[in-house]
Order: sequence, then structure tokens, then C-alpha cells
Amino acid sequence: MKLTDITNGKLDRPQWEAKGYELPTYDIAAVRKRTHEAPTWVHFGGGNIFRAFPAALLNDILNKGQYDRGVIVAETFDYEVIDKAYTPYDNLSLSVSLQSSGTIEKKVIASVTEALKADYAFDDWKRLVEIFRAPSLQMITFTITEKGYGVQPADLERGLKPVLAMGKVAALLYERYQAGQLPLTVQSMDNCSHNGDKVKAGVMAYAKHWAEQGLVPQAFVGYLSDEKLVTFPWSMIDKITPRPHAKVKELLAADGFDDNDYIETERHTFTAPFVNSEETQYLVIEDHYTNGRPPLDLAGVIYTSRKTVDEVETMKVTTCLNPLHTAMALYGCMLGYTLISAEMGDEDIRPFIQKIGYIEAMPVVTDPGIINPYEFIGAFIGKRLPNPFMPDTPQRIAMDTSQKLPIRFGETIRKYVARHLDMDNLVLIPLVLAGYARYLKGVDDEGNAFTPSPDPMLKELQLLVEPLTVGQEEQDYSCLKKLYSRQDIFGMNLYETPLASRIEGMVKELFAGRGAVRRTLHKYVTSR
Repeated sequence: MKLTDITNGKLDRPQWEAKGYELPTYDIAAVRKRTHEAPTWVHFGGGNIFRAFPAALLNDILNKGQYDRGVIVAETFDYEVIDKAYTPYDNLSLSVSLQSSGTIEKKVIASVTEALKADYAFDDWKRLVEIFRAPSLQMITFTITEKGYGVQPADLERGLKPVLAMGKVAALLYERYQAGQLPLTVQSMDNCSHNGDKVKAGVMAYAKHWAEQGLVPQAFVGYLSDEKLVTFPWSMIDKITPRPHAKVKELLAADGFDDNDYIETERHTFTAPFVNSEETQYLVIEDHYTNGRPPLDLAGVIYTSRKTVDEVETMKVTTCLNPLHTAMALYGCMLGYTLISAEMGDEDIRPFIQKIGYIEAMPVVTDPGIINPYEFIGAFIGKRLPNPFMPDTPQRIAMDTSQKLPIRFGETIRKYVARHLDMDNLVLIPLVLAGYARYLKGVDDEGNAFTPSPDPMLKELQLLVEPLTVGQEEQDYSCLKKLYSRQDIFGMNLYETPLASRIEGMVKELFAGRGAVRRTLHKYVTSR
């Protein structure tokens, strides 16, 4: 069983279907022809998230007969992805959805009609220029990570042949401008706040610099600034697509599915002909398009206002997902866990995060109206976190904790203060912040040293708790004032709230010696 069997006439459909593989029901050749002649969608970033989510959504719509065009993928960074993960498999891939029940769903994705290298050194660039000059093109989208939107001074000086992604996109948009100032929507699907603004800032940096140098007319900047012609909507995306999983590879091999090799490029991109991902997913997009759009709403994408997109993100980041992740990451590291899914079987950690979300954070949650916060938490705790296929670790989630705390917990505390809510309702959130002091010591609950995850402020913050010793009965805890007064870490000076004394008391309990983390966690979780 090979993916190319589907397009080369060798497909044994009953064999595939008998083993639980969902195959395309549409005419792949016809879709490819129509897309080539009148493209509507180009996506930059050929990684796992693209194939498992946007491309899979489009595949569902095609299977339902509700659309007739595919998506063209362009890679700006790692061209081996095209050579090794797309071309050998005729741009087909296998999406493997990992269910929290331990089962998997297998779906062949054929919605990608072309895979191009976005670089002047390849003939593919001419094809991209042709596409960008096509009046039919409706939107371009991105999953290139937040770093992909960066601009470097040296690249600005390369003129109309830059090497960074935003420069290449700006050059292609200039082609569209020259073709008659054709309308287009530039849509980020990356997991970063106000992502549309990041794309716009990157593209505009090149356009303005080129205009200053006389390489392009000032009217090109005006074209990009005219929201009747070009827009940069915000979006919120949520889906986990980890590296190809060994267990998935084994399951596919047992089926007789041959395209299960791991691929690692020289740039250390990890991929495969198959993509494994979790079942839970959300994509909420600001509905601000200038030339129409593919009907992704037919596959579950929510189109709404910019304000609502922002509210969904606020709900996720400050209440319903990210704070819970951080809480279990810190305590998971101290309790010796190496898998998030394993933590969900812990009799203290599971109710710990449930009560933080449902009891303590929920009174100040931002309700976007289109996604129920209670249901969002329920899916997160009930489906995502216990998923045995998700190889995520508390150590990874604990990275850069100092940068996360002001948003993930500081926002909730500030809202309690601003709304004059009862601070006595906050017990487990203070326990998270108290646990941070113990975590910074790098001593687990068994008394063994561990290395805290990378963090730009790790050394500085560790110095603040250096006077403290785990297991020492009588010691001076006054050093905690230097930590918990840090507005840059906690979003406010906690000594301006009743929480500081509560946190200090919890820190003393956590430092009591071997087993103190477990005892303290259990004590406060069961008291709620």
C-alpha cells in the first residue's frame, strides 16, 4: 500500500478501506487541473501542521463535493521538505488523527495540488509569479512559525530578491500589484497573538524600504495599505502536530502501509509521508477578505470579527488552556513526570488543573460567545491532555516560564483586583506561583537535582531563591520579596495584594523536605 497507488492507477480501494483508511472520493486529476488553471489559495509552510489541519479541512470539503479547487503549498525555508515529503508521494499524505481513546483515524489527503520551492533559484518561482498574477487568487496563508515573520536589515538591502519569507512574499505581492493591483487576503494561521499584524509588519517593512530606495513606486505601499484591496486578518489556531510517532509508524506498517519512513532534513525538520496529530482542533479567523475565500467554514472553521478572535485567544491564553499547561508542567517536573499524558493519571494533578480552570479562573474568563469556555476546558482536559499518542513533556512546556506567568496568571489576578472579587477564592493559582520558587531550586520531590527548562531569566531568578534550602527547618524567607514583587514576572507586585503572604506560607510548606511537594499539592487540592 503506497500513496502513489492512488494516482497511478494501482489503487486497491477495498484493501485500503478494509483497513480503515478514508480515501478521496473526488476526481483528484480534475481538481488539480482546475487549480492549476485558476488557483485560489497558496499556503506558505509545508510542515506537519499544514497537512494535518488546513489541507485536511480542504480535503473534507472536496470529499463532500462542496468545492472544486485544491491548495498550492510553497516552502520558503527548507526545500528538502518538498523534495522528500511531497514530490516522491505525488503531493499526497496520510493524516493520522490520534484519539484520546487510544484509537487512530487514517485519512489520505489529496487536496495539495502543487508543491513549490519559493526561491528564485528554481523554476518554481516563475510558477509562483504566474499564480500571484492570477485574478482568481483569493488568499495566501502561512504556518511558518512566529520567527518566520522576522525582518533583518541585511535582507532589506538585497533589493527585490530577498531571502527571508516576508521579503519573498512582498516581492510576489509586488507582482500582483503590477498585474493590476489585484485584491488579495494575506492570512496567518500561525499560533501567535495578533498574527495578522506580524505578517503585515513584515511585508510593509520591505515595501516601504524598497519605495524609499526607488525600487518600487510609493503606490505599492498604498496598495498594501488599502483594506479594500489587501487585508491581513487575525486568527487563532489550536492543534498539536508532534513529530512522527514511533507507535504510529508501527501501526501503519502492520497495516501494510509502506510510506512510513521518517524524514529528517539537513535543517532538522522532522516529517514523514504521514502526519500524526491530536483530534482536538480550533481555527477562528477574522472574516475580512477582499476577493472571496475557499469555504473552510464548511469544515468547521469559524469566521468572525477581529474582536471575537482576540477574545477567543484571551480565553485560551489566560484561562482555559495555557495556565493549566504551566501549572501541570511545573509540578510535573518536580514530581518526576516526563509525559503530560501520564500526569493526567495523577490523583492530585488532574483535579489541580480542573479546579484552577473551573473554579478560580472562570469567574474572570473572557467569553467570546462562539466557543463555550467550559466546553473548551473539558476538551482540553478530557481529550488532549490524556492522549497517549501525544509525546509532550512537562519539561518542554516549562520552557520560558518567566515570560508566560504575567499573561497566564497575572491577568487573572489583575482582573480579580480590578473587579473587587474575593481573593480568598484564589488558592491553587497562588500554589502554582509558590511552586515556581521551589521549581527554580532545581530539586525534585525526592530530593534529587534536576535541570530547570531553558528560560532567558533562569539564572537571575535562581539567584533570588539561592538563600533557601530544601529541607532546612529554620531559614530566612525574606528573599521571596525580591521574587514576588517582580511585576515583569507576575504581571504585578504581588505584595500589593493579599496573595503574597499566602504564597509565602505555601513556599515554606513546599520547602519542608522530601515529599513536601506532594503533601502540599494534595493538601490544597483536596481543600478546594
